Amino acid sequence: MNNEKTVSVLNDLLNITNDRIEGFSKVEDKVWENHSALKNDYDQMVSESQNMKSDLIRLINEKGGEADNTTTTAGAVHRAWIDIKNSFTGNKDESTLENVAFGEKAAIKAYEDALESGDLCPESSQVVSDHLHHLRSSYAKFENLEAAK
Repeated sequence: MNNEKTVSVLNDLLNITNDRIEGFSKVEDKVWENHSALKNDYDQMVSESQNMKSDLIRLINEKGGEADNTTTTAGAVHRAWIDIKNSFTGNKDESTLENVAFGEKAAIKAYEDALESGDLCPESSQVVSDHLHHLRSSYAKFENLEAAK
């Protein structure tokens, strides 16, 4: 297994995870006044993101790589779009929740692509697979709660 490829894929996932963390910071507290049922699941997603970040950095370091602890350009553009969109829409709550769901779907796709790439060692594949399970689970809860609103 090529450590450089593994480190590259893990760094891509670290960037995506950092995008999630940055995106979560955009959610305003007032959203929870109208959608309190989502708050615990949201808080769990934030906590899991921090744990995922730690796991990825540990794996990158173990493979002799250097963690690229930044976000993606696409994520930055998306967050800027959220800011612009929210400044013009009347219902920021719905828009905010839609953007969280959008970001989660993008993260799931990135993790699926990483697993399908064949560039991960067995240990990294297991950790990424576990992360993907958490992403899918939290997204399913979030999606179901959002649909029920």
